[in-house]
Order: sequence, then C-alpha cells, then structure tokens
Amino acid sequence: MTIDSSVQTVGVAEAQGLVQQTNTLILDVRTPGEFETSHIDGAVNIPVDRLDPHLHEIVSNAGGTMVLVCQSGGRAEQAATKMSRHGKQDLVLLEGGMNAWEQAGAPVSRGEVQRWGLERQVRLVAGSIVFAAVVASIWVQPLKWIGAGVGFGLVFASVTNTCMMGMLLSKLPYNRGPACDINQALTRLGVR
Repeated sequence: MTIDSSVQTVGVAEAQGLVQQTNTLILDVRTPGEFETSHIDGAVNIPVDRLDPHLHEIVSNAGGTMVLVCQSGGRAEQAATKMSRHGKQDLVLLEGGMNAWEQAGAPVSRGEVQRWGLERQVRLVAGSIVFAAVVASIWVQPLKWIGAGVGFGLVFASVTNTCMMGMLLSKLPYNRGPACDINQALTRLGVR
C-alpha cells in the first residue's frame, strides 16, 4: 500500500508540538479496546475498519491538521491512504504510533481496563497455531501445512501492510471495549 507523498510522517516530539495547536485533530484508528487501554489526551477514536462509510464526510468537513495514530503505524498508514485518495490534505502520521509515544514518555490517558494490543494478540495466536501444528504433525504429518499457511499469511500481511488475523481479532468482544460512538467521534472531529 502506497501512501500519498503529501502525507507527512513525524516523530513524537514534533507530534507533541502539533497536538498543542488548536487546529490539530488527533484521530486514533485502533480498536476501541486498545483506545480504552491508553490514548493521547483529546484523541478521537474511529477504528480503521469503520472509516469507509464516513470518508467523504470526514474529508469534506474536518478542518485543520489531522494526526493519525495507531499502535505501531500500519493501520494509521491504511487510514492515511484512504483519506488522501478521497482528497484529505494536512494528514500527518505519528511514526511508530502509540508504541513510540509511550516509549518517549509522552503523556497518555489510561483506562481502567488494560488490554493487549492487537499486534501482540496476533503474535500470540499465530505462534500458538504454528506451535500446535508442528507438535501435532508428529502424529499427523499433513498438519504441518497449517503452520505453513499461517507463515504465508504473516508474510502476506507484511508485504501488503494488512493483516486478516488482526482484522478478525479486532471483531472479538475483548477488543471492542465500550462501543465506538461514530456520531460522537464525527462531532468531535468537527464533521457534524
């Protein structure tokens, strides 16, 4: 997936400067569960998988600079690609996402419930499937192909910067957290 060359990528220090400006919107595109665990104060949460129906509205009405944030950068890149293709300008990606933000000691708002990030969940599930398939293939040889399939899926996810397993895991109740109120989020973005 290629990001429009007009989309700027910034580090934590520069993002913190942008956050202090009144015309900057912070859009966190992680799952509601991840957002509830920790987020940048003032950020609005619209998961990347829920952006499509609202792209025209966001692009047409959200003014100012929009800083896109996810856990490590991949989903924010997806959101930037979608928005820039629909004509949104003044898009900025937080390089390294919330991982970089928190490692830099930048301030975060934390929820009462702490959940694992989606990427960590993918590593756990993929690793567990591969391990179980390899062990089970001692008795049933063809099961090794399950591990090969998961390995191929991870390679494909890296090349395309998408992750089917991550998308499936994001649908679980554990990752949903409190429901993302799209209307409220759009109002906070100044779209409605």
